[in-house]
Amino acid sequence: MTTPEQFQALLVAPEGSRTEFKSASGGFDFERLIKYCVALANEGGGLIILGVTDKRPRQVVGTRAFPEPGHSEASLFDKLHHQLQIEEYDHEGKRVLIVHVPSRLTGTAWQYEGAFWMRAGDALVPMTDEKLRQIHAETGPDFSAEVCAQARLSDIDQAAVLLFRQLWQRKSPDPGIGAWSTEQLLANAELLVKGKLTYAALVLLGTREALGRFLGQAELVFEYRSNDAPGPAAERREFRQGFLTILDEVWRLINLRNDLQHFLQGLFVWDIPTFNERAVREAVLNAVSHRDYRCGGSVFVRQYPRRIEIVSPGGFPAGITPDNILWQQNPRNRRIAEVLSKCGLVERAGQGADLIFRECIRQSKPLPDFSRTDENCVWLTLHGEIQDPEFLRFLEDIGQERVAAFSTEDFLVVDLARREERLPGHLKLRAEHLLEEGILERVGRGRGSRLLLARGFYRHLGKAGVYTRRRGLDRETNKALLVKHIRDCGAEGATFGELQQVLPQLSVSAIQWMLREMKGEGRIRVEGRARMARWFFNRTAPRIET
Repeated sequence: MTTPEQFQALLVAPEGSRTEFKSASGGFDFERLIKYCVALANEGGGLIILGVTDKRPRQVVGTRAFPEPGHSEASLFDKLHHQLQIEEYDHEGKRVLIVHVPSRLTGTAWQYEGAFWMRAGDALVPMTDEKLRQIHAETGPDFSAEVCAQARLSDIDQAAVLLFRQLWQRKSPDPGIGAWSTEQLLANAELLVKGKLTYAALVLLGTREALGRFLGQAELVFEYRSNDAPGPAAERREFRQGFLTILDEVWRLINLRNDLQHFLQGLFVWDIPTFNERAVREAVLNAVSHRDYRCGGSVFVRQYPRRIEIVSPGGFPAGITPDNILWQQNPRNRRIAEVLSKCGLVERAGQGADLIFRECIRQSKPLPDFSRTDENCVWLTLHGEIQDPEFLRFLEDIGQERVAAFSTEDFLVVDLARREERLPGHLKLRAEHLLEEGILERVGRGRGSRLLLARGFYRHLGKAGVYTRRRGLDRETNKALLVKHIRDCGAEGATFGELQQVLPQLSVSAIQWMLREMKGEGRIRVEGRARMARWFFNRTAPRIET
């Protein structure tokens, strides 16, 4: 968040490539805001400041634009599929909006309505072809698309070629795939370029001997460990051969020790495997297709009784972080990702994290954990322990068809509501949809509101009392905070303005309603009226438990 010192520095600094000032005192067009966000991201990111004149000496005039910043954040995400933060800043009683725009990723540009916008003085214009070519040239060559000059067709495993052909035939409507020669098949998949095999061909289809000669690091190591004690693994397998032929075997090894977790709820018996096949397969696919093959290490898949760790060499690709991995794309080995997409093994080239998140939430398991990732490796931990069996019943009650139609954002919203955590701005539009569907309910008003699973599902689970407690918890907690502040003010009493500072997330009417209720209970009293009113603690009132 912006500090007063930082804001003052912005006011006197020249308007450069990283800042855009708009007075916007009466409002600002949302479509124009979108285009400015795109342009600023394409120029490296920065700030759009509404409520401040653009010419120096700058004047803070305040703005009435976008009265609900959270909804505006959600609308920006819906339009651009990028997360932006809109900050409300108070400068001497005048409201200023500061839109924090992240930079585009290396080699990519943002677009809106078919144009890659950029700024030209005070105008917004589509990016020139030359500028766009410069951006696309930033990433450098795709290692997996480079040719391995010494490799020959004899270095390709024919069993892997047959499997590749079958998978592509199943995914593609083209009936001619089965009649293509091996060379034509590889050439049409861009695994063979001008008669030379690419490194992608070796990674996916190469023989063990070929990988040993040309790309020894294209190896996957599986380990099973029954505990965290150091020493040799209980089982260890090393795979250095075309990846297409080993994916099923890696899952078979995991599934050998994939026990079921049993839960009984009424007449329902739940048998949930500790490790979800779709999530694990997708995680292994991501590790192989997005690792850095310029690093010498292997991909490790370590299985424990209740977790799996998948570690791949090289950190995240440029611009990718655990916070934006669901929304950003920057595939490190695009050729490998495209071939896996042709096979139907991944939903679409460059993505897959959303599927892993969905499956974890669907089975009430912890979200994927990237906390041990650094610049040298991506370290993904998938925990298999089910957290809340009742949540499984909740999803069942919603109905399989409705759950199947959930987006990743829907699952994230429902999971946050289950854990009683507040929503980030970019998810608020999806929350409105789930509220309309009756899947969620809102507790409180304004910024202090939060979401709960709907009353009907608690009642169906025999947990109506839990619903009542959770719905009423915020109100009683807020009342206790108000009473504490009034009591601490002693003989001077507390003004209404001070009480607003205690609960800034609540509306004026919500605070007034709680004060009237506590006055009726005899806990507090008021002296004076309107702005002169002061609230006092009633020390003679009977104690009321909160």
